[in-house]
Amino acid sequence: MIGNPTVIGGIPLPSDAPVFLAFVAAHIAAGLTAVLAGAIAMLSRKQAGRHPHAGSVYYWSLSIVFVTMAALALSRWAEDYHLFVLGALSFIAATIGRMARRRLWPSWARVHMTGMGASYMLLITAFYVDNGPNLPLWRELPPIAFWILPVLIGAPILINALLRHPIAMRPP
Repeated sequence: MIGNPTVIGGIPLPSDAPVFLAFVAAHIAAGLTAVLAGAIAMLSRKQAGRHPHAGSVYYWSLSIVFVTMAALALSRWAEDYHLFVLGALSFIAATIGRMARRRLWPSWARVHMTGMGASYMLLITAFYVDNGPNLPLWRELPPIAFWILPVLIGAPILINALLRHPIAMRPP
């Protein structure tokens, strides 16, 4: 990696090279957009309008997160390969969830909800694994917490939705 380590907003970065920082900036903007759009989609009524629009914004911003993450991880593969795996799994899960809804697969609602929910949990996990040691409060937690807390919080919410949401309850 070309450039010198730097700290921005209290977060250490491995390089101050302009191209690296441009990728980081795009990655952060797309990541924030994905987190917000995903939350809006989850909390919105499942009907035409807000839910599918927020879901599309989530998917396409996650696509940008994936592309920028891949470039950043490849530039520091030994240190970041695990982030590549988390990002790839998140993007694959979202793609499966999106395809299930768009193509109306059998039991599409369950596949859609599971894919998108898993994608969101993986996105949040990757964020905390990478940034948790530098964040207030999170830095006090053991590193394993960065890996498991998003799933410990998200999985019960997803399971509840799968067991109770009328669309998920419909027979295939």
